[in-house]
Amino acid sequence: MTTEIKLGLCNPPEPIYLYVKNAELGGESYLWYNYDIDRDKTIPVTQRALTGYLSELRLTTKEFKGKDNLKLDIVVSADGLYVIRSGIETNFTKSFLLAASLIQDFSKPLIIVATAGDENTVFCNLYDAATKTKIYREWSRDLDWATIIHDIQSLLGSASSTIPSAPKLSVVPQPVHPQDLRVKNIRTLLDYPLDLVKEWLQFQDVDRPSLLHITKINELVKTMCLAWAADKCDHPNHAESSYQKLVVDAVVSGTDELTAISTWMQELQTTKAGAV
Repeated sequence: MTTEIKLGLCNPPEPIYLYVKNAELGGESYLWYNYDIDRDKTIPVTQRALTGYLSELRLTTKEFKGKDNLKLDIVVSADGLYVIRSGIETNFTKSFLLAASLIQDFSKPLIIVATAGDENTVFCNLYDAATKTKIYREWSRDLDWATIIHDIQSLLGSASSTIPSAPKLSVVPQPVHPQDLRVKNIRTLLDYPLDLVKEWLQFQDVDRPSLLHITKINELVKTMCLAWAADKCDHPNHAESSYQKLVVDAVVSGTDELTAISTWMQELQTTKAGAV
């Protein structure tokens, strides 16, 4: 079957991400929202239901406050491609999985509904789109969520040929650039605030380290390290000179950078402890 292509102005063929939260913004209550990363802005979605074909379940790790958090991406093929992203341990995710575990034929459309619970929680209700019948399974403490996810993924794989196609390329996870990973690992080691890294990058008119020249990335790494060392020694010159010797020079000589920074941190902490 040939799909009619609409010509003219349009939005890019990228997935629409829906995030789950029971909140209010500007007097408007919402349970789902979009997030504009360029403007750091939350955009409430007033509709509570999404009708479409469940095409994929995907586990993904996202960083929050310096820690990795496991999320479940519920990929839905509808008038476009939607990705509902929710924490793996949330009530929304578990209630979705509970209902979805009863479905044997994913070639039929579903209605996914966000439902408000007590104390800002959000649950998921699932309906057969054709009959409007709610799909319900009793809650149990003994459920094996990993097995449920695997079983649903297996059924989705067998149903993939009958689910209407949607653009997949835009949701394939892209490999992390080595310089982005470098900054992330060092920031995590130093427990340096992510917000400060973002602020530093904004001053450089970029949103990630890999868009910078290597000298600028080195400058960012040094900034984070010396900020960590600010209260570790009485003389700032000592921190900078030891950083040059134990980190910069060591890396040039072939030492792994994280190992060199760890050694430098230990040296400063040992020196401070000896001075007390």
